[in-house]
Amino acid sequence: MMRILLIILFAWLSAASAAQAQGFKFSNEDQADKALEAERQAKVQSLLATPCRDKIKNQKIMVLIGEDRNGVIFAGQASYSTHIDAINQRLKSLGLRTYTPEEIRKQIAQAEINAYFKNDPDAAISASKRLAAQYILRGVIATQAGRNPIVNVNQVSISMNFTLTGANGRMISQAGARNESYAGRDIMGMALTLINERADEVVAQLYNDYCQKAGAR
Repeated sequence: MMRILLIILFAWLSAASAAQAQGFKFSNEDQADKALEAERQAKVQSLLATPCRDKIKNQKIMVLIGEDRNGVIFAGQASYSTHIDAINQRLKSLGLRTYTPEEIRKQIAQAEINAYFKNDPDAAISASKRLAAQYILRGVIATQAGRNPIVNVNQVSISMNFTLTGANGRMISQAGARNESYAGRDIMGMALTLINERADEVVAQLYNDYCQKAGAR
């Protein structure tokens, strides 16, 4: 009898180990993930419930995104159009007015954008005037990719930090998020997926602050 019980126990442990090796989660882990996601969505909905005046919604927002590579910001907007769209589309769906990356590139020189990301206030004012933008949303995305030595697969982590200011530099909102995952060969594709998974939270916080503080003296 004892021998049979040991065989059953060994089989159960083997099955559990195989499930973990294939990436399966036990029910308690699934429940924790679901609870965390439900909490996240509830927070997003609460932030988006903030009323926003039509006058505020009709004001123009210029979205600029750069990538932090070891402390150096690369801000060629053409390279990050999909990242910008991830934020732009969400802002537009909430009724806010933003510029497309193409509209920005046509009217603002890359040198001016680079200067802005180096915290040159004059460049920020000049850029916003060219587009007649009342607000500037500055985003910096840091992506780290590497090989996980334990499971021998690629892994990607991203952090997003956004700052919304008036054209005059007045601070209105700051929002950020982090995310990470294992990845296949398409590391940049996974980075965009991770951004999309957290973009709702970032946009909800920016929207909430914008609707409450924009136009205030």
